[in-house]
Amino acid sequence: MAARIFQEQKNAMQSGKARAGRWILEFESKSERRADPLMGWAGGADTQEQVRLTFPTLDAAKAYADRYGIDAHILPAVPRKLHIQSYADNFR
Repeated sequence: MAARIFQEQKNAMQSGKARAGRWILEFESKSERRADPLMGWAGGADTQEQVRLTFPTLDAAKAYADRYGIDAHILPAVPRKLHIQSYADNFR
């Protein structure tokens, strides 16, 4: 089974950074998604893609994947760009 490990980013809708920085291991879907005939929602038969594990560090996530034989690839963290401006810049 394949999985991806990535670092959770800060929520854009809130100013706090409580959950930012945690590492997440998500399993990738083995089957393709199909449309539900009644509602039209996209879904699949693979329940493994619903599993989302959180870890405090990247090393802990890698160790878990190695211990259980999970083929995991790591997505590098995207550096944040700060756009610093003053309130007066809105009127220039």
